[in-house]
Amino acid sequence: MNKSTFVVSKMDCPSEERIIRMKLEDMLSIKHMDFNIPDRLLTIIHEGDASKILEKLIPLNFGASLKESIQTESSVSFESDSTNEAKVLKLLLLINGGMFFVEFILGYFAESMGLISDSFDMLADASVYMISLYAVGKSLEAKKKSASINGYFQIILGLGVLIETIRRFIYGSHPEPSFMIVVSLVALAANVYCLYLLSAHKEGGAHMKASYICSSTDVMANAGVILAGVLVAITKSSIPDLVIGVIVALIVLRGARAILKIAQ
Repeated sequence: MNKSTFVVSKMDCPSEERIIRMKLEDMLSIKHMDFNIPDRLLTIIHEGDASKILEKLIPLNFGASLKESIQTESSVSFESDSTNEAKVLKLLLLINGGMFFVEFILGYFAESMGLISDSFDMLADASVYMISLYAVGKSLEAKKKSASINGYFQIILGLGVLIETIRRFIYGSHPEPSFMIVVSLVALAANVYCLYLLSAHKEGGAHMKASYICSSTDVMANAGVILAGVLVAITKSSIPDLVIGVIVALIVLRGARAILKIAQ
């Protein structure tokens, strides 16, 4: 039996963990996976050569590399807590799904691509968790098919945002900065509350650590939209709002590309 540690430099949220799990689940040689998202590390107990695992990880474009691989005499039986995993996934789905509706509806009235793009980022994350919940107990082929559908769905979302952003850049837009700031503050408050709920568990299991980090990332995204709102108010220009919209849309497209990789 071997114990291999991989550095995954772009793994900073539960969605990346779920994608990696789906990508590797058909490898019967893998006996256990431990995700350390704060340190961007993935430790795997497995049989055979670690290079085979790395070959599966590299196409995801998460910056995977092999740190070390050693033989181990461990015969520990690892048990999965599927009930706890499902609870975490449902919590993440609820948070991201709820934030999507709030930001999209209010972003539409604010004419803010920053808010709309951020809402689609929330929806993209929620869709990953939804796939994970759906995939429990399903065949590998069914899981890959659902992942493929989700990947194309995210591509449509990302391209739709980019096209709308370009259209608004050409024909002009009038985002309401005060509305942008207020809505983002509401979203920020929601994510800070999530951080408060998760703070007691951030040193616990991998999913709780991942949830904490993902909420932290969402907080930074909210802060970015708030900054864009302030810049719109100061400059009287829609450019800051459109720039934020493009950045978040590209993040969604990056996630879609990774998801499609696991369906291959």
